[in-house]
Amino acid sequence: MTKNLMMEQKERQDIAYFISFCIEQYKTEKGMEGEQVMNLFNRYGVFEYLQEFYDVLHTQSAQWLLGDINKFIKNRKEAANGNH
Repeated sequence: MTKNLMMEQKERQDIAYFISFCIEQYKTEKGMEGEQVMNLFNRYGVFEYLQEFYDVLHTQSAQWLLGDINKFIKNRKEAANGNH
């Protein structure tokens, strides 16, 4: 296995752990079930957001991440309802 391939696999694994961490933190903060959080994150594109901006987001505190995710979902809901 090449070094680049190993690094890519490591990064994918790190991102997966990070997303799992975010799900668990959000679930605990909101008193939701894991499946509810998964559905919410899926509906509003949170998974893609967390993956795309992993490099910056994973360096932030859990409290900051939760606030950012809440803001992201709020903005997506407003955009979906036509409230810009």
